[in-house]
Amino acid sequence: MKVAGLGFRKDVTLASLREALSAAGGSEGLAAVATVADKADAEALKQLARECGVPIRGIPADMLAGIDTPTQSKFVMEKFGAGSVAEAAALAAAGPRARLIATRVVSQDHTATAAIAEGDGA
Repeated sequence: MKVAGLGFRKDVTLASLREALSAAGGSEGLAAVATVADKADAEALKQLARECGVPIRGIPADMLAGIDTPTQSKFVMEKFGAGSVAEAAALAAAGPRARLIATRVVSQDHTATAAIAEGDGA
């Protein structure tokens, strides 16, 4: 199963989420999109999930903490205990033996990040 993890600011647009997902490899073959649970109902994310025809998996923040990610954001580490929300959410949603196939990429306006993981599912 292939999952796109997305991290984003509160004011993110659908265009920024699309751009980040496209830069990470696109939506082809995705089984789900994932993000931290408290942002799973963001309108732009819901629109992106509908466009891609996939469900949204909200990952509790405490599940993201401690997930080792190849890229590191100091802000995200302090807030969530993981270096990248996008990478950690993708890995958590793709299952216990998941691996990243695309590390975090950032939209040009710096409001969205995306990463893609592949795994056996949760």
